[in-house]
Amino acid sequence: MKIVKTAIPGLLIIEPRVFGDDRGFFLETWNEAAFREAGLDLTWVQDNHSHSQRGVLRGLHFQNPGEQGKLVRVTRGAVFDVAVDLRKSSETFGKWVGVELTAENKRMFWVPEGFAHGFLTLTDNTDFMYKCTAPYSPQTEHTLAWDDPAVGVEWPDLGTAPALSEKDKVGLSLADVPAFA
Repeated sequence: MKIVKTAIPGLLIIEPRVFGDDRGFFLETWNEAAFREAGLDLTWVQDNHSHSQRGVLRGLHFQNPGEQGKLVRVTRGAVFDVAVDLRKSSETFGKWVGVELTAENKRMFWVPEGFAHGFLTLTDNTDFMYKCTAPYSPQTEHTLAWDDPAVGVEWPDLGTAPALSEKDKVGLSLADVPAFA
């Protein structure tokens, strides 16, 4: 696998080796030894699968306490995936990185603990899969406003307003989120 560093230390794009022929393809989405060798010594406690239509925006979610690291990928369709640094001690606090994940490019995105995470679906019938380092905790889940001007995420323009859940419509500003140390 190829590890691609981003503008924010800790956020990584992972490009797996894909073995394909006229029958299809094979790739490893998780290999404990290979990830550990790349500096990612992780323990998974939960796998999630989200299915969405084009224009659905989910996020920007995080848990504090009970922070989650997430290894995310798309198995059908495409998303614009975003992570925002919420570590107050970080030089990149409030900064974001976005990456397009598609079934075709087979990229994965490692979002470590201390980040808000969200995605916008770019196609209908998108399947988004992710592994988590901590279980889901609705009591400690928070939402950073997807459109907070202090963060300034540059979401792709799909020609219509994104479809949001009720909790995502009332996300907190960067100044009001319970940030990490």
